[in-house]
Amino acid sequence: MTRSSAPRRDFAVMQERRRRAARLFAAGKRSQAEIARELQISRQSVSRWFEAWRQDNPDWICGAGRAGRRPRLDGAQLKRVDEALRQGAQAHGFGTDLWTLPRVAAVIERTTGVHYHPGHVWKILAALEWSLAPRCPNAQP
Repeated sequence: MTRSSAPRRDFAVMQERRRRAARLFAAGKRSQAEIARELQISRQSVSRWFEAWRQDNPDWICGAGRAGRRPRLDGAQLKRVDEALRQGAQAHGFGTDLWTLPRVAAVIERTTGVHYHPGHVWKILAALEWSLAPRCPNAQP
């Protein structure tokens, strides 16, 4: 599996954009629509930011601090899952050493207590840098 090549959000750039908006609000020379066009953001965002700025709420400049849902497994849990998977499927009571998504989901739940739907387990495998490609013992790198 390969990691997504989608661009990550640059939180520093987003924070600087909010600071620039605050300076424009303080100058008071432009409408919210003009600020939205200049900063290339939606009018709704400018409206929300303006209201927070007007109420002197400093938290709005920092933003949420992260994008998306927080991971359910922390680094230590991921390490335990990786170690468990490296033992092989048969070590966990399966008939063959073939890892399937339902088997991996079962091991994740046994190891960490966190339930994942088998269709979502590939995200955990990607985070662990596991691959679908078979490893050939004599393959040249």
